[in-house]
Amino acid sequence: MSNGRPVARLVAPIVVRFVVSVGLMAIIAVTGVVLSTAAVGHLGDDLQPAAAANQDILQDLTDVKGAVGDWARSGQPTYKDAYRQALSRLPVDMRAVARFAADDPELAALVAEQEKAAQVWLDRYAEPRISDPGGPDTYQPQRFRIGARTFTDFRAAQQLTSEAFDRRVERADTDASRLLKGTVICVVVVAVVAWWVTSRARKRLLDELSTPLLDLEGVVHALARNEPGARAENAGPREVRAVAAALNDLADAQARARAVEHRIQDELRILDTARDDFVSNVSHELRTPLTTISGYLEMVAEEFEGSLAPRHERMLEATRRNVSRLKLLIDDLLTLSRAEARATDLEAVDITGLTRDAVTDVRITAANRGIKIAVSAPEDPLLVLADRAMLHRAFLNVLSNAVKFSRDGGQVEVELWSDDDRLAVQIRDHGIGIPAAEVERLGTRFFRASNAVFNEIAGTGLGLRIVQTIVDKHAGDVLIESQEGRGTTVVVHLPLQSEPAVTTQPAAPEPRIGADPEMTSH
Repeated sequence: MSNGRPVARLVAPIVVRFVVSVGLMAIIAVTGVVLSTAAVGHLGDDLQPAAAANQDILQDLTDVKGAVGDWARSGQPTYKDAYRQALSRLPVDMRAVARFAADDPELAALVAEQEKAAQVWLDRYAEPRISDPGGPDTYQPQRFRIGARTFTDFRAAQQLTSEAFDRRVERADTDASRLLKGTVICVVVVAVVAWWVTSRARKRLLDELSTPLLDLEGVVHALARNEPGARAENAGPREVRAVAAALNDLADAQARARAVEHRIQDELRILDTARDDFVSNVSHELRTPLTTISGYLEMVAEEFEGSLAPRHERMLEATRRNVSRLKLLIDDLLTLSRAEARATDLEAVDITGLTRDAVTDVRITAANRGIKIAVSAPEDPLLVLADRAMLHRAFLNVLSNAVKFSRDGGQVEVELWSDDDRLAVQIRDHGIGIPAAEVERLGTRFFRASNAVFNEIAGTGLGLRIVQTIVDKHAGDVLIESQEGRGTTVVVHLPLQSEPAVTTQPAAPEPRIGADPEMTSH
């Protein structure tokens, strides 16, 4: 008889497909972003500045031409200065354009022709004219015609160069857009394929898991109807096969009991009673492994959403509720473990603002029960070297505990003060308090006060341990005073930080979003 595959091995292909799909999409996205960034960088850092420098060459020569014309008309020395200033900018722009065009033979030839035309105009017209006397009486038509013709040649060469730059800018912009669009398309295609593959794997998983379970349910009903030939099929995951084997053993035991029924009726009644007890015990023992399997009912609920009977919906809700309770306990254990081992960067944190944030987080819960939270704090900031998320978790734990164990319509007081090089945060409630004999056991893992257990107040018994670990990581201490029936006072002391600084010390993980922190004090 085949043992079958365990449920974990049935789930593994779905996880592998999902991880591979996500990894492939990440690789495509990163590659596309890198290539697009490189294309945009080439466009913005190299090509466009070079094109702008090419336009500056035209502007420089236009300024030179204007200065020469003004000198020829007026003969004022200031125009010679303007000429020299404009001419001094020209080599800088020409070098920038030539440096970019060095790796492009076509563009390099156009740039060289442009420089040649500019130099011809300067040599044959601009320099000789600026060197000769100026004024209205110095006009020479022949030289003016030479200057106009050579400048027109330069403008033509510059126009060709500008058009070449424009084509390259447009091509680079098109390439960058194409890369980005291609990346998006590839990611979408991979996502669609991943969804299709994962959906098929999910359907196959449901077939391999739900069908054997439904068969088991039919066998159980058949056995309950005293059908002697009912047997469970050896199919499905290993865990389901184990259940099937147990049911088959039960069925065999029933068959043997019926075989001796005509000989010993009294013993048969005893065997029938034993059989009923055995069925009851097996059903009870199946709840634990079926709890593991119940996680997969979420997928069934999603697939058959809106079509489940009320009885099935109640079963799913009960499963979710118990899984949530177990998850809260596991999360608190992980939080405590990480708080004892993790390292993080510390910064200067204003405890006044941090405490007010924690008060804001629990104020709605308190208001629902008519509990008021009063805060008394100095106006000046109280800085400590801390991990903001860790301390927020610690104060949120203490405040949540104070609200939870306060009576409806009560009050919680929060007070902050500083003394020399230390500050104190005091949180006081007027709730059920802690028995005096149990105060010394506070901070022990999984310990909860007897009155909290008696009143059936939910908790994991790890919250205070988490608070103490976090405060210890910040070189502080936690003091607790409590009287049963009168309330509890928790005081957290931390060293003040005069100047902001950053260091690395062991610290706790960030708090879970939406979690209801629990303390071990109750």
